[in-house]
Amino acid sequence: MTADHRQTLRQQLRQRRRDIPAAVRIAAAETLAAHLLSLPFADISGHVAGYWAMDGEIALHRWQMQLPPQQIYCLPVLHRKLLRFAPWRPGQALVSNRYGIPEPDVDPAQALRPEEMALVVAPLVGFDPLGQRLGMGGGWYDRSFAFRQRQAAPPWLVGVGFAAQQVPTLPVEDWDVTVDAICTEQATLYPEPLNA
Repeated sequence: MTADHRQTLRQQLRQRRRDIPAAVRIAAAETLAAHLLSLPFADISGHVAGYWAMDGEIALHRWQMQLPPQQIYCLPVLHRKLLRFAPWRPGQALVSNRYGIPEPDVDPAQALRPEEMALVVAPLVGFDPLGQRLGMGGGWYDRSFAFRQRQAAPPWLVGVGFAAQQVPTLPVEDWDVTVDAICTEQATLYPEPLNA
């Protein structure tokens, strides 16, 4: 698949998720939370990250409100070419980053490094039945978690999206970081290792 085809597919899938009616979105956030809380590693202790839903992304507020007490919720913060993560609770200050996405009002250099996280939930633009994921194209999650390609290391990575974002197949690129699970409002997929 060429870069142009990937970009066209991104545009189509982003529109598909934006077209989901509000009532369906609200119900999807509830069932997504239940699927995330049912993951075999869901009760891990430490810092867990979500994201601020934009552009039709499935919301995580129901999951955030039901996290176990041993977990500290964080949001991503842009730091140079990587993501960092900062604890955040509703009502705390936010600022817009260069993409207009709200993030905690902290010094990014002081935020948590990707290696310090226990669990990270990332939005998807698309995914396939084998668990391959398609992001927004900026490479933020792939660059930030590239260390996982060299060794099996924390954090657990979970991609989330609406079931409507599933496509028959996606190509795998060398830089793609695999996720441990993909959750939608309808199901949870556990990708098979590519070298299994």
